[in-house]
Amino acid sequence: MRTTSVPDVAGHLRLTIVRTARRLRQEAGTDLSPSLTAALSTVERHGPLTPSEVAARERIQRPTATRVLARLEEQGLIARTPDPQDRRSSLVTTTEAGSALLAELRTRKTAFLAARLEGLPAEDLATLERAADILEGLISR
Repeated sequence: MRTTSVPDVAGHLRLTIVRTARRLRQEAGTDLSPSLTAALSTVERHGPLTPSEVAARERIQRPTATRVLARLEEQGLIARTPDPQDRRSSLVTTTEAGSALLAELRTRKTAFLAARLEGLPAEDLATLERAADILEGLISR
């Protein structure tokens, strides 16, 4: 028998995820906005990509992707090359500096969480790992 409604759990979960994401961004200590960081991560994970593919993967409009990519390029975090399939377009990839920045951000965020998890009982750690698996399944649907 359920004592809490699905909408109540969804609201609590949403708020917790938003606060956690905000705190992790703060701990990362970067000047990159969340949208720039997300786009850079997408390019690293799936690149080389065309700007249209970045827009689709990030679920943003093509002009927005163009502006985001221009800012990343200005900062030396991505590089453009001509698209051999379509000379009107380009392909973007992360530079060494872009990959190094992402690695540093991930390391800081992981260290922050690890420090918080360190003192938890094994049962709570197992519960959080199971919750992470459940959330990953929900998001990947």
